[in-house]
Amino acid sequence: ELPESWADMQKKKLEGMCFTLKYLGMTLVEKKKGEDMAAAAIRRIVATARVGARKKKKVILTVSPRGISLQDAKKKEMVENISIYRISYCTTEKKKNKVFAYVAQSQESGALKKNAFLSPKKKIAVTLTVAQAFQMALDLKKKAHAGR
Repeated sequence: ELPESWADMQKKKLEGMCFTLKYLGMTLVEKKKGEDMAAAAIRRIVATARVGARKKKKVILTVSPRGISLQDAKKKEMVENISIYRISYCTTEKKKNKVFAYVAQSQESGALKKNAFLSPKKKIAVTLTVAQAFQMALDLKKKAHAGR
């Protein structure tokens, strides 16, 4: 449900926009960003997900200027919380537009991990929302530095 005014939308984005998606999986990548890397990683994740016969886990992905958080939709347990500053790339699969993926650096190991999700609809606005969250985080950081 969309709010009536842009000001209401800004408040919602600060709090976090939620998307219910199916988790396809994760793969390690060597580069922080790039279309070729993203496409190859998505193909690997999708191929692996197809081989597995079990049902994909539904997650609630929340995007805010703080980062991305993943919550198990059934158990309501936090799965992962990624700082906006650890996310280096996000994309939507070019051909089908139903797969959203991002690259983030692991806080524990420093490894670059690509996570992929399947959305119930084509052209869901997750990637755009992440881009807006980056911009809001940058704006908030600039305001904080200007206030010092």
